[in-house]
Amino acid sequence: MIKAKNIHKYYGDLHVLKGVDLHIKQGEIVSIVGASGAGKTTLLQILGTLDRSNKIKESHLTINESNIDKFSQKQLSKFRNEQLGFIFQFHQLLPEFTALENVCIPAFIKKTPATKAEKKAKELLDFLGLSHRYNHKPNELSGGEQQRVAVARALINNPKVIFADEPSGNLDSEAAENLHQLFFKLRDEFGQTFVIVTHNQELADMADRKLVMVDGKIID
Repeated sequence: MIKAKNIHKYYGDLHVLKGVDLHIKQGEIVSIVGASGAGKTTLLQILGTLDRSNKIKESHLTINESNIDKFSQKQLSKFRNEQLGFIFQFHQLLPEFTALENVCIPAFIKKTPATKAEKKAKELLDFLGLSHRYNHKPNELSGGEQQRVAVARALINNPKVIFADEPSGNLDSEAAENLHQLFFKLRDEFGQTFVIVTHNQELADMADRKLVMVDGKIID
């Protein structure tokens, strides 16, 4: 599903990623842990095509058998919209839109007809226990509800991979536990691959595999 080889990233003179290799299989839930500054979020952004690695000999990134390095920016945007989903620590819902409208946005970008997008969004919100929240705006939802709306938004286009960056970092312990269990339920229900950067050791240990980053490299 995801194959990365010799991934490097420089920001000026700062060498953040120092030759990362990894292989993530379809349907795996993989956690990435490490101290602040180890390069976890940078790696996640590159794997998620939100940023590009530096061009180094023998470096490449393949997702779902697509060679990401050869994509133009336009091709990359289309690929990201159709095949990848993202969940962040701060849900990044648009405050002026309802839960249903927020979930539909990636589908509208894909040019999915409104009736079809809304039908799928409602199915996801129902699955996530939010059938009573369709028309509520983010400020009318609890933190856990907002994050579940963000999960539904990540799932709307049936992505192959979900990337999550500290997804439970802004939640209380009960909401965090519920979100963690939800990831495994989603994997079992929809077959998605999850790549999760987290400081939450409980979530990290629940994953199928835990990768430890130290100083820009994966050591475990």
